[in-house]
Amino acid sequence: MLESDTRLAWRLFHLNWLPVAAMGGVLLLAVLVGELSIAPATFAIMCGFCFELALIGYLYIRLRRRSADLRLVFAIGAIAQLIMLVVITGPLSYVAVMMNWPLQDQTLLAIDRALGLDPKVVASFVNDRPWLADALDTGYKFIKLFILATPIVLAATMRLVRLQVFVGAMSIALAHTLAISVFTPAIGTYYGLNVPVSDFPSLNPSFYTAQLHDILAVRADRCATSNLFDLAGVVSFPSFHAASAILYLWALWPVRGLGAVAAVMNILMILSTPVIGAHYVIDVIGGIVLAVAAIWAAKRCRDAVAREAARAGRMPPQPQVSLQPN
Repeated sequence: MLESDTRLAWRLFHLNWLPVAAMGGVLLLAVLVGELSIAPATFAIMCGFCFELALIGYLYIRLRRRSADLRLVFAIGAIAQLIMLVVITGPLSYVAVMMNWPLQDQTLLAIDRALGLDPKVVASFVNDRPWLADALDTGYKFIKLFILATPIVLAATMRLVRLQVFVGAMSIALAHTLAISVFTPAIGTYYGLNVPVSDFPSLNPSFYTAQLHDILAVRADRCATSNLFDLAGVVSFPSFHAASAILYLWALWPVRGLGAVAAVMNILMILSTPVIGAHYVIDVIGGIVLAVAAIWAAKRCRDAVAREAARAGRMPPQPQVSLQPN
């Protein structure tokens, strides 16, 4: 890999700490002046784990310098940033619910029906095909797999700039998902349809029931106690499941032998979101649009950093050769 690409990736890596710090500041403010409390032990464990990962990376490259394995440094650094984003935005999603904006289930349901995609028809179709329900249930859980697999694969294949753009896009998508969800709170399709989950015995209702419990409890008490290991998904529109699937698909697509597999798995995750996650179809569309916009914004940031570094004489503006696509 060209040295100029490595320097650009390193600059972007440092820049990616800024949204982490910004969202961390918002969470701290919510705890200090709001009614959110966080279980200190679990939060400290996760923050400490991320801090240790980042510290290992910084110390390793400082001690080994040019002999350091860049794949290891960037992999553990990106994993630290991504996990820290999850640790921070999980509780922040409950802060969004605490704003108590009117529920938008009926509005989202009306949009779905206007699109000709009634959630009850979709759920009934999958419920009548248990094999499809099982496949979608598996696909919905891929979100946890790819948050670790993506930085490892990109670092291992020396797509270091692409890795940093991915982390930046993830930060942008998460921040905007939380901001939008303040004004579009919703519980899910079963709630909007006013039907019990028992009407669809082939579907896994656990994600919906956890979301239903937490949203109603937080809205009733206007406060929340957050244990990181017990958080449910409380964001409906836009769907971050759908957004993250697009981000993973984009990030891994150029990797020979894995891109097509990742595409199939993430398309399955998108298809599972309205059914297993009880999201409205418009939630999925919103998540996809948000992810595309986040990738665009992260790429513009990459280009701006490269131009600024070139003007300062720290790297050539456009390398003539690239050993790996970024």
